[in-house]
Amino acid sequence: MARARYAQWTTSWLAVVSLLLSQPALSAQIEARAAWPNGPLATSGRWIADATGAKITYVGANWPGSLETMIPEGLQYQSIETIVSKIKSLGMNAIRLTYATEMIDQYYDNGEQDVTMQDAFVAALGQQDGTAVYSKVVANNPSFGAKTTRLQVYDAIAAECAKQEIYVHLDNHISKAGWCCSPLDGNSWWGDKYFDVGNWTRGLSFMASHGKTWSNLMSMSLRNELRGPLDDAQLLNSYNWDTWYKYVRQGADAIHSANPDVLIFLSGLDNDANFAPVVQGEGLGRTAGTFNRDDFRGYGNDKLVLELHVYDNIFGPPGGNCSAITQAWFTAGFQALTNSGAAQFPLVVTEFGFPQDASADEDPYASCILDYFSSQHAGWMIWLLGGSYYIRQGAQDGDEAWGLLSHDWSTWRRPDFVNNLLSPAVKTSTAPISDSDDAGDSPDGGSPNDGPDDKPNSASVLGQGQAFMALTLGALGVVISRSHLW
Repeated sequence: MARARYAQWTTSWLAVVSLLLSQPALSAQIEARAAWPNGPLATSGRWIADATGAKITYVGANWPGSLETMIPEGLQYQSIETIVSKIKSLGMNAIRLTYATEMIDQYYDNGEQDVTMQDAFVAALGQQDGTAVYSKVVANNPSFGAKTTRLQVYDAIAAECAKQEIYVHLDNHISKAGWCCSPLDGNSWWGDKYFDVGNWTRGLSFMASHGKTWSNLMSMSLRNELRGPLDDAQLLNSYNWDTWYKYVRQGADAIHSANPDVLIFLSGLDNDANFAPVVQGEGLGRTAGTFNRDDFRGYGNDKLVLELHVYDNIFGPPGGNCSAITQAWFTAGFQALTNSGAAQFPLVVTEFGFPQDASADEDPYASCILDYFSSQHAGWMIWLLGGSYYIRQGAQDGDEAWGLLSHDWSTWRRPDFVNNLLSPAVKTSTAPISDSDDAGDSPDGGSPNDGPDDKPNSASVLGQGQAFMALTLGALGVVISRSHLW
């Protein structure tokens, strides 16, 4: 009789357990472990992974905010929501949002008060034109007003991106705000006319700290397109990997100390086109030795990402076939995605692009580059999203022929390119990554077994959490039943 009562009681208890697990509040608590953005992100070998262990590939577009106004472009034509929706419609998961160190310099020079958006437009465009553009921005974005600051515009963009599940990557694009990049612009190298090291590290730290309030700030860069300062022969002598290693560590420490959750993107030499010595384990100079993750204390093994820029077509169609072009990219840095070099890193191509002309969708170089990125599971962010600038190199409302969007940011400039090349590449690159994808990590097809392959994906995390709770409650029920029935 007692055994019959026990069996009946146990069945009832397990029914209660099942009912509890089906309740919205409890289910929400379990599912919160796998809620977007599943941060912080971390690296392991060649992969970026979220907090559940699922591998992530950055796929997105550049949204400049580092020109003279120091306000992200396009808001005089469209709302933030509309622009972010354009990114989302492509299936992209990230934006590279650029800023100038000068914005933070002005914040401190102004008694730790940011400049208002209205004043920023007037300063860059003049009273009449600046006021007109400001009025258009507020009309498209009615939550803004006379007291809205530049940083609050960045906040609004980050918030809308979070709403639409888009990662934000902050890029320190330049020191003195303006168009980048020239070897004569005073922003080329540490110690250049406008590139003050102390201001640079202060700016990195400030933006890393400020971005803590953004749930979707997942990564930050150290500097865009480091290059030789050709107008300063003495400073040019320091343009080498030894100096690079010294300052890269300072910048990375500044970011990590202020915000230990974000990934840190390291940019190489030659306008971000070269990482060969790091990947191949070569000496970096007289004092630096070789690249050593231990020099990035507390985060060298799980927070560093390499970024490259690919602009073989900057002066027109590149020479050579696709195989020759991709072999050069492999040597420059893509080798980091294999086990054939001295070190593995995740790699994201944070700039590349194509003129959005009538032949863009038939460009063999475009097909080559997008196919290669996808096949290598490399992240990528195309230059660029918008079709115009508030001001660029003195020209107001200048057109951007490489922009995915039209001049007024309303439609795709070349729909055939977007539909036939770009969207399929996004879909392929953002497809879920399985453990078998590691088979391509080495020249012989083997797997280096250094990615986060032993970590569960989001589905298995939920399953394990539910199973653990069910077993715990079930075991507790058995104990109680034994104490009361036997």
